[in-house]
Amino acid sequence: MTTVSDFVIQRVKEWGVTRVFGFPGDGIGEFDGALGKAERHGDGLQYIRPTHEEICSLMATAHAKFTGEVGVCVATSSPGAFHMINGLYDAAMDNQPVVAIVGQQGLASLGTFVMQESNLERVFADVACYVQTIVSPEQAQAVVDTAFRTAKLRLQPAVIILPHDVQGMDWSAPEPENWVARSSSAEPSTAIVPPVTELQKAADIINAGKKVTFLVGAGATGATDEVIEAAELAGAGIITALRGKHVVPSEIPYHTQQLGLLGSLPSLHQAENCDTIVFLGTNYPYGQFLPKTGQARGIQIDLKPEQLGVRYPNELNLWGDVKATLEALIPLLEPKTDLGWQEKIADEMVGWEREMEAQAMLSYPDGGNPRRVIHELNKRLPEGAIVTCDAGTTADWYGHHIRLRRGMRGDLSGRLATMLAAMPYAVAAKFAYSDRAVVCTIGDGAFQMLGMNELITIKKYLSQWESKTFVVVVMHNDDLTQVSWEMRTEDGNPLWNAAQDVESVDYAGWANLLGFRGVTLTRDEDAGPAFDAAFAFDGVTVIDAHVSKNVPPLPPHITLEYAANTAKALLTGDPSELAVIVNSAEALATEQVERVKGALHLGGRGKRGTRGSRGSHGSHRRDGEAGREDD
Repeated sequence: MTTVSDFVIQRVKEWGVTRVFGFPGDGIGEFDGALGKAERHGDGLQYIRPTHEEICSLMATAHAKFTGEVGVCVATSSPGAFHMINGLYDAAMDNQPVVAIVGQQGLASLGTFVMQESNLERVFADVACYVQTIVSPEQAQAVVDTAFRTAKLRLQPAVIILPHDVQGMDWSAPEPENWVARSSSAEPSTAIVPPVTELQKAADIINAGKKVTFLVGAGATGATDEVIEAAELAGAGIITALRGKHVVPSEIPYHTQQLGLLGSLPSLHQAENCDTIVFLGTNYPYGQFLPKTGQARGIQIDLKPEQLGVRYPNELNLWGDVKATLEALIPLLEPKTDLGWQEKIADEMVGWEREMEAQAMLSYPDGGNPRRVIHELNKRLPEGAIVTCDAGTTADWYGHHIRLRRGMRGDLSGRLATMLAAMPYAVAAKFAYSDRAVVCTIGDGAFQMLGMNELITIKKYLSQWESKTFVVVVMHNDDLTQVSWEMRTEDGNPLWNAAQDVESVDYAGWANLLGFRGVTLTRDEDAGPAFDAAFAFDGVTVIDAHVSKNVPPLPPHITLEYAANTAKALLTGDPSELAVIVNSAEALATEQVERVKGALHLGGRGKRGTRGSRGSHGSHRRDGEAGREDD
């Protein structure tokens, strides 16, 4: 007989799933047993078991991001289910289709305070767009289909709860007399296109614009050619949200990368001077960097209707798939003859790239330059590389220095900005594209959370990957650096070592212990050769990059508030005062921001750097500081 668990597995496969990320437990034991039986019969799913249930849900989210498929994670009842919540919120806040299958105590015991019983429907009610317990075999078909269909259509996580006794019940197909739905596993189409009348309105606005800017997010994934063609016709400059970085190749000269604290000055100038802005698949949340009200006519195209018009007073909001909508819009666009706006943007971007290189080539007395590490990585990324990035100052350097060429991918936890996501993201990417080089960039604080454990997962599955080139870059500065800078720049508070210090660990030694290549990087000039060797090696390399914690993650613009708060923090007993002053002065002098040097009191302290704090950095922006976007 086919059990409910057997049926669920087969139905999941009908929805196109080939891989699940799971962790076992008695609450999901019958289902796990059915997974094993299917594998023995050659009809199973690839079951990936990392070291923690939170990693399972983050991997499922990453799988959805990198493949466009529904990510699936599996865990036992209460404790395992609870561990998955953070990864499911990552999926929810970045609009990703994920289905979680979780165990539950038997139906007869619910409500009697038995071991590990909890109200899982209530637990998951906020994070999931659909939560349902399967209470009978006849109901299983409709619940599984609804979970997958809803996750796909709403681009949100859904949760299926499987009580332990139901898992092993004999399954029977629903019939009309059962008073249950007979559902379909046919995948719904989401290629929505607005009416022609609305498309013509959009074309009229774009055609009338003299300084058009496209702001492109991850919701435009798959529409690279259409975005570029539309921009060429409109004479538009392009800004990408951090999660949309891969949509527009860095080779496009009028692509000015990101906007905001992790962005570029040319992007800021576009936003300040455009007369038309077109949002393509993005819910970019930082309105302070967008055009002023009344400055620019706005158009937004998005598959998430609830996001239309939320961030900017658009003149036109179009509910539609970005690729399909642009395909219909392009024939209505009139080619611009005056490309002065676009050419000016491209020229300014050349200067910005020179500035970023100059920042990367600075040397500091208290440790390596973190910008140099990522700058040298970027120069050596092989074709088709996938780069994951963690939250914190690692994301600053990623935004400023990583340039994704056509065919490359990059991603991170966007609106949630959770620490440690870069490691499970990278492992999930490698499972999806085992023939491609994968790079994880992560701070030491995040690496210590659960990231170090995932090197064990890599060791377990390494032999299954076609290419074994996997590079982990640990930014090692013994500090939760992003929060340290936020304490200074946002709150005017000095660094508090009791909260911010990260215990120094020999990460290269940990890699060696697992049989991987471990490289300790202490000199800026060794970064390039270290990456050359890593990409030439068909195996795992962990680069333990010792960098200064006092290199300021300077935004492309610096406000007087930023300057005043930093000065206040330094004058009230910041333990890193001298190193911060020296390193900030170096960076600011390179940017030729004399006004800010004065405001920060950085000009008169000399260059008496100390060698004491080489540190490490696992910085994070838990509050989703500017540059973290859901699209």
